[in-house]
Amino acid sequence: MSDVTPPAGLEALEARLRQDLAWLDLPANPWVKQRVSEGTPVLDVAIIGGGMAGLALAAELRHLGVAAVIFDQAATGFEGPWATTARMQTLRSPKQLTGPALGLPALTFRAWFEAQFGADGWAALDKIPRLQWAEYLRWYRRVLALDVRNEHRVARVAPRADGIVELDVETARQPLHLLARHVVLATGRDGLGGPWVPAFAQQVPRHLWAHSADGLQDGWFAGKRVAVIGGGASAMDSAATALEAGATRVDLLIRRAELPRINKGKGAGNPGMTHGYWRLPDAWKWRIRNYLNTQQVPPPRGSTLRVSRSGKARFLLNSPVLSLQENPAGGVYLQTPSARIEADFVVFATGFRTDFALRPEFAPFSSQIRVWRDRFQAPADEADAELAELPDLGNGFEFQEKTPGACPGLNHIHCFSYPAALSYGAVSGDIPAISEGSKRLAHALAGQLFNEDIEQHFEAMQQYAEPELLGDEWVASQPGADELRT
Repeated sequence: MSDVTPPAGLEALEARLRQDLAWLDLPANPWVKQRVSEGTPVLDVAIIGGGMAGLALAAELRHLGVAAVIFDQAATGFEGPWATTARMQTLRSPKQLTGPALGLPALTFRAWFEAQFGADGWAALDKIPRLQWAEYLRWYRRVLALDVRNEHRVARVAPRADGIVELDVETARQPLHLLARHVVLATGRDGLGGPWVPAFAQQVPRHLWAHSADGLQDGWFAGKRVAVIGGGASAMDSAATALEAGATRVDLLIRRAELPRINKGKGAGNPGMTHGYWRLPDAWKWRIRNYLNTQQVPPPRGSTLRVSRSGKARFLLNSPVLSLQENPAGGVYLQTPSARIEADFVVFATGFRTDFALRPEFAPFSSQIRVWRDRFQAPADEADAELAELPDLGNGFEFQEKTPGACPGLNHIHCFSYPAALSYGAVSGDIPAISEGSKRLAHALAGQLFNEDIEQHFEAMQQYAEPELLGDEWVASQPGADELRT
């Protein structure tokens, strides 16, 4: 007879989670004062993006008694990159990280996994499979009953001087014009821009190349020679995708003489960094982020082995691509300092950039955002054009005006995506500290909503009349005669 305890199942886990929330008296009762503008109800908080960051923030706001509505353009269950554009087999993050659980053990990935596969299954698990993580986030959304409105594409975000933000939203049925007191951009790695490619990419027809974030398709690679530009995690995932789709050869063109081997960010991966970074002077913030950019993060060992074990990949180090040219016979030529490489298809694994030209929905305010170069002069040996374009955020992740008074209401739009990293550290998108970032922003939003309505809250306090003493708990007495004489 087996002595292995069978998994408890998700139903039991969900009952445990309900009990935990009840013991913690969560969620709090709604308390935010309803606001109406010209007859239209105003949302307390609108979150753009239903990936991990948007879900975690909405969950924490709900715990605080604040209603949040999430808008995501993807179909239900396909928010974020996990089941769409991502191509890694497993997550990089260690499996034991609690991610968006917000301090609730029953809300962790581990609890979800063990409920289905048991403790032995957890012990045998190395890294979290990417698609399993997507399933966990779907469960997270369902079990917390978060208000996510899918296939709602936000086409325009416009702050107003009265502290209300207008949202134009496109849906399959009809366009919507909505109002919100605060809007949070939980829009992911490319939150304020999009995929970046060097200018020379435009020198060849678009059907000959793709960015690693384009959602790579097997048909692009079968029977072809593929060149992947880059040496990071997305480059390895792209190369492996091409090889497994039947590419005859994959060349990784890597500008560095060696691949980085150490993830320097782990060197300060502790609660002190999470809670202390955002309190640092600007010079220290810049120094840390510039150092991490310079050192770069190595691709995961498993992802790299996935490529090298194929026997069909070349790691061409010290090979920055200088130019790209269409081959009249088909495909392209890639010129490096030492060779001309022929390929049938190119993948740019070249990351993302902040570029508001790629985000027309933010045009009503994007030119007014204060970025770091507007007020911080980096030392000459720490110059970093990419960092300089990141937004200089306020104490609640809010955008700030480049010119005071030029864009009133801008501070009601908050950046909870990768571009917040320079101001706040890695708390707005990465698994290790997403709960801490969500709590920090949720607390700031709750406090601001309260302060904005302080007169109404004070009046409600004055009008409050539920007695705790009924008047029958005692009998009034008079001092004795001898006491009166004293």
